[in-house]
Amino acid sequence: MASASSLIVAQTLPAHPTPPKAHVRKHAAVALPTRRQCLWLLTATTALKAMEMPSRAQDIPLFGLRQGLRKAEQEAEEIVKEGFEAADKGIVAAEKGIEAAEKGVEAAEKGIESAEKEIETAVSFGGLAQAGAVAGAEVVGVLIATSVVNGILGPEA
Repeated sequence: MASASSLIVAQTLPAHPTPPKAHVRKHAAVALPTRRQCLWLLTATTALKAMEMPSRAQDIPLFGLRQGLRKAEQEAEEIVKEGFEAADKGIVAAEKGIEAAEKGVEAAEKGIESAEKEIETAVSFGGLAQAGAVAGAEVVGVLIATSVVNGILGPEA
């Protein structure tokens, strides 16, 4: 970039100084740039300086907020990722718990079914014994009904 800035200076300054006038005292000839040349030199050097140095706005405390914001965003992304990972692990653990509960319910159902079968075998009679019990209950019912009817219609005579 130094060669570019020296090239601009060389273009702005005249190559040959103007010859001194007769009524002017003789001093060392100094080539002074005109106002236009100064303006062009000022804008050119400013542009070159701007191109040479990258802006570091994040180093300025006010503009350093962007860098802090980027760090906060990255931390938030990490927290969200960790949250999703924890949620996935929680879902897997819940699925395992549900499967274990289903196995427990199935085992309880089997236990209930086996208890029902045991109760049925303990209480149940054979087919003939059951028929005899029903017939006996009917006989008892007829005797009670007869005695009630006799009690109502009884000795009126």
